[in-house]
Amino acid sequence: MNASLLAALTPPDAVRRNPGLTLVERLRARDFAGIEGLVRGLFASIPYEWHTRNEIARYEGYYASVFYAWLAAVGLDVTVEDSSSRGRADLAVRFAGDVFLFEFKVVEQAAEGTALAQLQARGYAEKHRPEAADVYLIGVEFSREQRNVVAFETASG
Repeated sequence: MNASLLAALTPPDAVRRNPGLTLVERLRARDFAGIEGLVRGLFASIPYEWHTRNEIARYEGYYASVFYAWLAAVGLDVTVEDSSSRGRADLAVRFAGDVFLFEFKVVEQAAEGTALAQLQARGYAEKHRPEAADVYLIGVEFSREQRNVVAFETASG
């Protein structure tokens, strides 16, 4: 019924423009370049005024929170601070039988390339291998100066 109402009440291309639905489509297709573009667009759309007179953009938690809220609003199965015996990944997303592990870093506070390297070095994928068809590791690095993604790296876990 909801699908019928949505189709009847919205223009034909309105659903196509929904970034949440586009995210799900790109996750389904394992289109990591497309996901990166959506993430860049998401952070580029946050007004600069929200960053003035405060230091929120300095902290990894700000970026992780925005990302989490976006994924959760789409209705994805998201676990924050996904703990294992060797540490914790910032986010785990279970989707279509696979697990996507995300680690976020602010490059002014950690060397570039450390987000994906941490996922790999600490073996965060190990706990998910029995349950998932595939595990994907995604390191996302932000710049507090640019207030956007400066690196988006992926690997199979």
